[in-house]
Amino acid sequence: MWDFEQCDPKKCSGRKLCRLGLIRELSVAQHFPGVVLSPVGHRCLSQEDRGIMEHSGLAVIDCSWAKLEATPFTKLKGAHPRLLPFLVAANPINYGRPCKLSCVEALAGALVITGFRESAEALLRRFKWGEGFLTLNSELLERYASCKDGTAVVEAQQSWLEAEQSRKKEEVDYPPSSSESEESSEEMGATGSQTPSVTREQQESAQSVSEESTKAEYVTDEHQKAPCHLPT
Repeated sequence: MWDFEQCDPKKCSGRKLCRLGLIRELSVAQHFPGVVLSPVGHRCLSQEDRGIMEHSGLAVIDCSWAKLEATPFTKLKGAHPRLLPFLVAANPINYGRPCKLSCVEALAGALVITGFRESAEALLRRFKWGEGFLTLNSELLERYASCKDGTAVVEAQQSWLEAEQSRKKEEVDYPPSSSESEESSEEMGATGSQTPSVTREQQESAQSVSEESTKAEYVTDEHQKAPCHLPT
């Protein structure tokens, strides 16, 4: 892990992993021969990178989301920079927000996509909310892990996003008529509320994806330009 010391050390998942001896810190001038999760990558991470990770490892960049423009990514010497596809954060700071992953989430996501799920679970177990990341992104991670290369991952990502947008459009609620309002009031009776069809976590996540997915920058088929999946 390259650490630019821009985050609160008490909340930094990357530093916690370092303290536990699960990952090691790299100096800015130090070269890393494996896969590096970086916004300056030109290819999306996929199963094609499994061999590189087995032989040379996986690295992440620890910096603050608020200081991305000031972070000298191009100075980092990584042999295989890669982009992560669309994933949703489960960490307490950015819960439900697309792309704003912590260090451990970025590492875990990359490990699951390349077929190292047990390693991902081992890292996430160190955090109370860790399992929630896999739950929140279960469908996406399953799709990405089944893709043979970066192009297929991009296609899977775009397909999912388009399906989500279509689903949201179909769920638009129109104002009820006066008669419907009266019937609804009678049906709600003593409880005063209706039983939700989804959990609160699902509602928050869906709402976040709906509101923010149009703002984020994702991987595209033409340039494979990914969102800044950098830790915080």
